[in-house]
Amino acid sequence: MNFPLDLTFKLIALASQIRITDASGQVIGFVKQKMFKLKEDIRIFSDESQSNEIFSIKADRIMDFSAKYNLTDIDGNSLGSIRRKGMRSLWKAHYEIYEGENLSMEIHEENGWIKVVDSLVGEIPVVGMFTGYLFNPAYLLSRSDGTVVARMQKQPAFFEGKFQITLQSPMSEPEEKRVLLSFLTMTLLERNRG
Repeated sequence: MNFPLDLTFKLIALASQIRITDASGQVIGFVKQKMFKLKEDIRIFSDESQSNEIFSIKADRIMDFSAKYNLTDIDGNSLGSIRRKGMRSLWKAHYEIYEGENLSMEIHEENGWIKVVDSLVGEIPVVGMFTGYLFNPAYLLSRSDGTVVARMQKQPAFFEGKFQITLQSPMSEPEEKRVLLSFLTMTLLERNRG
């Protein structure tokens, strides 16, 4: 993949839709989350025409705080899974990424205070409309040995969510896919924050 990758989604859309572009501006994916599903079922397509599905993300249980989300390619091959880290995620977003049954990576929010300030300021009339432009959380993705491999930062934007994923150290192609799908899952689950 040609990093940095940009994830863009409209805040006013009924169903979550995310457009993924690479450093050259080329669309490399389009995410559509189905509405009114008790069990998350997220589809990733190669472009906005939605004619070629390339990945899927499915929850293993119905609306659960610590559900495991299985990441698969179009042929049904497992690329890993991601799970929210229980109570730890209430303060700072924290997710564990598995390759098979082994913990391989983790995503954690760089600074939990941004979420707290965003929540407080968001309650102030008129001023609250600008929190999406003022407060921009960042998330670090690291291997189990602590090596940071990618960083995702919310970009200032009005009326849309905009995130940028930058590479911090080299990854294999399967790791790149797992990282992208994990950040997508986290973005959809955390979209009400920041």
